[in-house]
Amino acid sequence: MRAGLPASSRVRPPFQPRRRGVVVSERGAVLIVALLVAALIAIVLGSYLNLNITSTRLAKRSFNSYAALNLAEAGTEEAVWSFNRASAGDSSAWTGWTNNGTAAWQRFSGFEFGGNATGWAKVYVDMYQPGPSARPKVISQSTVSVPGDAPVIKLVEVSLRRRSLFATGIVARDSIAFNGSTATVDSWNSDPDNNPATAAVPYAASVRADRGSIASTSLLNNAVLVNQVDVWGTVATGGAQPQVGANGSIRGANTPVDVQIDPSRVATDFNADFPIVTQPLDGTAITTIRGGTLGVAGTSTKWRSAGVVLNGSDVLQIEGDVTLILTGSPSVSVTGSASIAIPAGAKLTIYAAGDVTIAGRGLANSNVQPISCRIWGTNTSSAGQAIDVVGRGALRTVAYAPAGDITLRGNSDIMGSIVGRTVTISGTPAFHYDESLANLESNEPFSISKWREITSGTDYTRYMRLFEGL
Repeated sequence: MRAGLPASSRVRPPFQPRRRGVVVSERGAVLIVALLVAALIAIVLGSYLNLNITSTRLAKRSFNSYAALNLAEAGTEEAVWSFNRASAGDSSAWTGWTNNGTAAWQRFSGFEFGGNATGWAKVYVDMYQPGPSARPKVISQSTVSVPGDAPVIKLVEVSLRRRSLFATGIVARDSIAFNGSTATVDSWNSDPDNNPATAAVPYAASVRADRGSIASTSLLNNAVLVNQVDVWGTVATGGAQPQVGANGSIRGANTPVDVQIDPSRVATDFNADFPIVTQPLDGTAITTIRGGTLGVAGTSTKWRSAGVVLNGSDVLQIEGDVTLILTGSPSVSVTGSASIAIPAGAKLTIYAAGDVTIAGRGLANSNVQPISCRIWGTNTSSAGQAIDVVGRGALRTVAYAPAGDITLRGNSDIMGSIVGRTVTISGTPAFHYDESLANLESNEPFSISKWREITSGTDYTRYMRLFEGL
């Protein structure tokens, strides 16, 4: 006990927490909070990484899905190529394909898509030697596989049909011009059931349709001069807008009444091939035809001559199915009051190397279908050929002359389809395109008429079973 200090000063003060313990308690709390934050961050990062991995997998899956679809389409293109090479006379077109006499199939493999993804395609054709009117089908199954992942499988079916030279009403390589007024363009289908055994349907207002098509591959502004014509259908050019007069129009059944030019019925990206038609080398040789009756009812005959020359009151009567191979220039000359008559049930096909002039009383075709009278221009010179046809009453014909300047004249109906270097329609006729001409049997190349991806249903099961053994 220190001397001089009061006794009260020697009493111990009340208990107080030690400072060091307080510091330890605060540090523990901070550590716990830090651990919780770290755990939360770890959870967020884990979720993000998981999401990123899932997105990457989905992206790869989508990429492989598109790759598989493209591969399936490439398989169908291989089949179409084989079809068209075979049509062109290539004996090796189906080399590498297995067939059973009717159907053919082949597997294409060795495709690499990166990331260890590989692919192959199996292609099946239900008829690999089709006739002119056949509609073969191509089925393509593709697979893209990645190690450790489920493969992506795509199944595509396409239906084919031969291209028609008359799939459009009026087609010109250079220009189309309507020089008359109050003319019209529309369409109808003379064979709506695509069955030649049933009666043909004549044109009438009750069967009138809005598929009267006009097209030119030219890029020039005068490619299509609609002028004062009412087109109930479509107009297409290679690049320029069609020229439409104040009283002309381009419309369809669903076009508002106050619209003169329906933009949905105008296209500026039209292109077309104009294959050359060669003259047959056969045919019974005869002298220049100057009238009378040619052919036999119910019989197909083929004649080879320098030309048809009719004047005065000459009439050339066609009987049966007559083919004329005309080698001279002019190939056809009909003047004065002369005419060519095709009675109901008869057919006329003309291969003309020179000019064709059918004036006078014109071309009288009594058949309902324009296909009963065909004019093929076979001239291939730069000068081309002139084809001038006047109809007596309704003019029903199809004309194809890729090097020809075609003029149709009359004030009545013109029915069929016209293809030429240039096409001029004079007078005030009504042009009616026969839609059945798009189904015309031919040896032209195949094109795809229908495409669909098969994802489920009976067809999917059937086709998948079909590919099991391929």
